[in-house]
Amino acid sequence: MATAAEESQLQDNVSNLTVTRKNVTTEGPSIGMTQAMKKTIGHRGIDPTGETTYKKTTSSALKGAIQLGITHTVGSLTQKPERDVLLQDFEVVESIFFPCEGSNLTPAHHYGDFRFKTYAPVAFRYFREMFGIRPDDYMYSLCNDTLIELSNSGASGSLFYVSSDDEYIIKTVQHKEAEFLQKLLPGYFMNLNQNKRTLLPKFYGLYCVQAAGKNIRIAVMNNLLPNTVRMHLKYDLKGSTYKRRASAKERDKAKPTYKDLDFMQDMPEGLILEVDKYSGVCKTIQRDCLLLQSFKIMDYSLLVGIHNVDQACQEQASERSAGTAEASAGAADQRRPQGQKSLYSTAIEAIQGDAGGLGSLESEDKTGGIPARNSRGERLLVYIGIIDILQSYRLVKRLEHSWKALVHDGDTVSVHRPSFYAERFQKFMCNTVFRKMPLKTSPSKKRRANGPVKKGAGPSLSTQTSISNQHPSSQHQVSADTREDTEGENAMQSGRPDLLPQTSPASDAVDASLEFSGFGRENNTSSKDQENSASMRAQLPHEESIGTKDTISLGDLTPNVTKCAV
Repeated sequence: MATAAEESQLQDNVSNLTVTRKNVTTEGPSIGMTQAMKKTIGHRGIDPTGETTYKKTTSSALKGAIQLGITHTVGSLTQKPERDVLLQDFEVVESIFFPCEGSNLTPAHHYGDFRFKTYAPVAFRYFREMFGIRPDDYMYSLCNDTLIELSNSGASGSLFYVSSDDEYIIKTVQHKEAEFLQKLLPGYFMNLNQNKRTLLPKFYGLYCVQAAGKNIRIAVMNNLLPNTVRMHLKYDLKGSTYKRRASAKERDKAKPTYKDLDFMQDMPEGLILEVDKYSGVCKTIQRDCLLLQSFKIMDYSLLVGIHNVDQACQEQASERSAGTAEASAGAADQRRPQGQKSLYSTAIEAIQGDAGGLGSLESEDKTGGIPARNSRGERLLVYIGIIDILQSYRLVKRLEHSWKALVHDGDTVSVHRPSFYAERFQKFMCNTVFRKMPLKTSPSKKRRANGPVKKGAGPSLSTQTSISNQHPSSQHQVSADTREDTEGENAMQSGRPDLLPQTSPASDAVDASLEFSGFGRENNTSSKDQENSASMRAQLPHEESIGTKDTISLGDLTPNVTKCAV
């Protein structure tokens, strides 16, 4: 009996073990596939050691190959004489092989054998010179220190690196994008010659690393969002509404990138700019969209980074109370670039050509943010730039638009024909994203709109008294001007604007009469007249400030960086 019981118990254990193994075998591959799908986006993946890979090449090996290749190509380019760019220069491709053991032209390395290609080296050298980038600065920024890999990759699975001095972004591009950029170069070159103030990405180089039988193409561009400034909000805006809301996975990130519907919900009043900044932004966007439309480019975005100055002040105050402000400030000073090396590469330079602007902010001079306000009146620094311009309206995009238009409103999807896309993009940016700050109303216009100024409210009585003591003719002039002004106001109230006199306001007449009465009589002026004149002049600014209490001062727009650092 004991033996039979043990055998039955053993069979039960074996069956349970079999069921457990079946569950493991059925659930194991699905979990592994899910993790693999999470780790692989496009050509971007993660190897078993946890290191990022691109086309099965580790990120460390790719960074080393990029730095070796750029060092060689920039160094060899300095030996070639400078000359004008010719049409055939845009089609030139230079190639050099880097064996592990080294050669007469290349150093030894441990990244594996690879070949490095440089596209249109002479043309890109001219582009860099156009933006004030010297060859030694370019090579030092990219090759002196290790490139920093950015954690947030694009939706296409591209890798992003930033130089140690925060100047340049290196992005892996697809084969079609690289080919399109090569075709775009002549028109891009012509546009840069005509207009350097653009929000389009500045391409400083196009390269290709051939490793393990794979071609990895990279583009070097200007960095739009400096790492030395904390971005409290970041948006990727296209002007469309179909599926333009950040996913739950994106929102869970430490630095999420929101989309159009999120912006409309978070900032219904938009970003408020002063008049000249608003005009500069809209004109630049209109000019850039016209160029992109001529090249049949669509599906581009406006990358918007927002630094809240007031919120940063509060954060620094809390850190200071916790005793961690000095450490964080020291770390920020170590990462802050010593000086900008490229021209017209920031947002404030792209819209107006200089980084001074109103207030001449220290933060604005260094990082290029555009001063703005939100609906709560908080001070902001806005960093903008147009990205993802290497998408042409090819057959694939036409089919994508047709398919989405069948299931949704075609005008709300992001993929659209270039002319419609450009128009919708401009309207959304200049009507929804950016708003114009209200102008300050002229005090004289407010006095005319509100009727004549009461005698007890202004300095008219003391003015007339002092003038009557000084000169009879000036008194007659003031009374005549006052009578004409009253007649003009009565004419406005009676609906006859054609009877409005063309004389200056009463305050201007008072100033003119004061100068007339005092001309040639400075030595004969009594002390009583001087006191009356001084009291009257002290009251005049009060009259000018009537009705200006609710207006917004443009000087309030610029943050005081002496109180808190960016």
